Amino acid sequence: MSTPRTLTLPRGVEATGIETPVGTFAAHVVRAASNDGSSNPHVLLIPGWTGSKEDFTPLLPPLAAAGFDATAYDQRGQFETQGGAHPDYSLDGFASDALAVAAACSVEPSHLLGHSFGGLVAQQAVLAEPPGWRSLSLLDTGPGALGETPGRPLRMLVDALGVTPMADIHRFREQAIGVKRRPDIAEFLLRRFTSNDPMSLKAMTQALIDAPDRIDEIASLSLPVWVGRGADDDAWPHDTQAAMAERLGTEIHVIADSAHSPAVENTQGLADVWLPFLASA
Repeated sequence: MSTPRTLTLPRGVEATGIETPVGTFAAHVVRAASNDGSSNPHVLLIPGWTGSKEDFTPLLPPLAAAGFDATAYDQRGQFETQGGAHPDYSLDGFASDALAVAAACSVEPSHLLGHSFGGLVAQQAVLAEPPGWRSLSLLDTGPGALGETPGRPLRMLVDALGVTPMADIHRFREQAIGVKRRPDIAEFLLRRFTSNDPMSLKAMTQALIDAPDRIDEIASLSLPVWVGRGADDDAWPHDTQAAMAERLGTEIHVIADSAHSPAVENTQGLADVWLPFLASA
C-alpha cells in the first residue's frame, strides 16, 4: 500500500474502467502522443496487497513522456474493482485477470510491472502466457511468500478478514503505524481499505504466507527482466531481493529516498532507473 500525496489526477491521466471478457477493472490510464499514428508500446502495472491503481498514478506521466501508453488497475475485489459473482482469488485467477486487462489495452505484448504482492501476480502471469509479455519488472517484491514475522502478523489478519469489520481492521493498522494523516488522505485510505472485498484481501494475505518460489522457471524464459526496490523497503529482505535479481541474471536497482512505494515516494528516482530498461527491452 502507498499513501498518495495528492488525490488530484495529473494532466493526461484518466480514471476509467477496462472492459474485459472476465469483468470490468477500475484503472488509471495514460496515452503517449504518437506523431505518425502508430501504436505506442504499452505498460501494465499491477498493485500490491492493500494497494490500488493510485500506487502508480504519479508514474504515469513520466511513462507517457517517454513514449509509453500505460495502465494501472485495481485487481479483482480490490478498491474500485468488483469481485464478481464467482471470483477466482487464487494467484492463477489474479494472473488471468492481468492477461485479460493487457489484452484489452494493447494488441501487442505489454511490458509488465508488479509491485509487492502484485509482483507475485506478475510472475504467475508471465509463466501462464510467456508470449503475452514484452518484459517483466519486479518492484519491492520477492521470490514467493513474504512470510509471517512478529511485526507482520499475517495469519492473524487472515483469521480476522470476513469476521472483523474492515473499518476496525483499518483503524487498528493506522494506530499501529502512528502517522498523522491529512484529513483527505485519511478519508481516502479508509475508503480504499473498506472497499476491498474481504475475501480478496484474505486470499492475497494467504498468498503472502505460502506462495511458491517460481523464479527459476521465469529465468528459463529468457524474457527481459528488471528488479528494483526502495532503499528503505521493509517488506522482503534486501538480500532476498538481491539474490532474486541474481537468479534472474540481472542486478537489483535501489531507488534512493524511498521505502516500499517508490512510485509515490520518489517517482523521478524510479523513472530514472527503470525507463532505460523499458526503452531497451
